[in-house]
Amino acid sequence: MLILQRRAGESVVIGEDITVSVVSIDGVRVRLAISAPENISILRSELVTAATANRDSAMEEAAPDELLGLLGDVLKKPDTPSDKKE
Repeated sequence: MLILQRRAGESVVIGEDITVSVVSIDGVRVRLAISAPENISILRSELVTAATANRDSAMEEAAPDELLGLLGDVLKKPDTPSDKKE
């Protein structure tokens, strides 16, 4: 891992066609501008983590009864006056 210090307005070039520029620094927040070819995906790390977790969850097998149990009362219809026994 390479660690660099940059000031607002300064850039870092990655390879021949990716440029990361520091747009502004406000307290603990840093705004970056990233210039890269359209075929290169640029995502925040938390989105990559969430997508991976989503994909892993979707691949897990679960029995239909387990899935229905997770839904709980969502599938139950509210009682209507005609359903109540006296």
